[in-house]
Amino acid sequence: MAQRIAVTGANSALGRVLLQRAVARADVEVVAIVRSERAEAELPALPRDRMRTARVDFRDAPGLREACAGALGLIHLAGILIESRSTSYTEANVETARAAVSAARGSGVPKLVLVSAIGADSRSTNPYWRSKGEAEALVRESGSDYTIVRCPLLLGCDGAGDRALAREVAAKIVPLPGGGANLEQPLDARDLSDGLLNAALSRDCARGLVLDAVGPESLPLRELVKRGARLRKTYPIILPVPIELLRAILALRTRLLGPGFSPEVIDVMLADTKLDPVPAAKALGIALRPLDETLAQSLALASAA
Repeated sequence: MAQRIAVTGANSALGRVLLQRAVARADVEVVAIVRSERAEAELPALPRDRMRTARVDFRDAPGLREACAGALGLIHLAGILIESRSTSYTEANVETARAAVSAARGSGVPKLVLVSAIGADSRSTNPYWRSKGEAEALVRESGSDYTIVRCPLLLGCDGAGDRALAREVAAKIVPLPGGGANLEQPLDARDLSDGLLNAALSRDCARGLVLDAVGPESLPLRELVKRGARLRKTYPIILPVPIELLRAILALRTRLLGPGFSPEVIDVMLADTKLDPVPAAKALGIALRPLDETLAQSLALASAA
């Protein structure tokens, strides 16, 4: 009998990889939870006997419970990094987590797996990190078995990070805030997906843990760009952009235009990540791919897009 999992935010870049990795397992079926017809159209074409789609708004508590019914685990991916006029951090990061907690509890799902962010802290002055910390608190206090996985820059899922890296590798001149001195520790989306699936399918896997899941290497952003460029045999020139000037420009943009790319988002993007990759990988039962393999996958996906 197939083991069922449910996934919110299934149409996201990470969600699409996770669905494919789930269906590749012989004994797993997945319920892909999305909020709209447009989001449903973004899902990968997978066998209907292995993936079922549930189009449900997070405010529809009975609909969410029905979508999660019979699942061994619920993986909650939904969330945003950049606010818009229509969606705030509270709505997208906190309230969706609250809805996921309620749905898991109401439908008897044994395990809840939350994807969070490195730096999440409910006491943070940064609204993004604060919202992620508040979401974590909801999960920790839910009374359900849980695993919380905090993530860094993700590559290999045809997401925003992949597209940005591909543009930088292909460019002759690459403007980078602070010259790209900030430390990145990119994680392969395939490795993360495998770890999330392991946690969702086993009540005991990483139960009750908050994990910082990072890739095998920490390096300055400029070196990450150069590493990718070597694979493509390109030679971009790094042009340092003063960080305070960038913050001032974005602060003015926010005052004039409202929510969007803000100084707080830049602070998140420029935060250093240098952590031990072993504890999370061991707890989630995954072996991390070498960085060059991840970069090759990232650039190949961006080229095919």
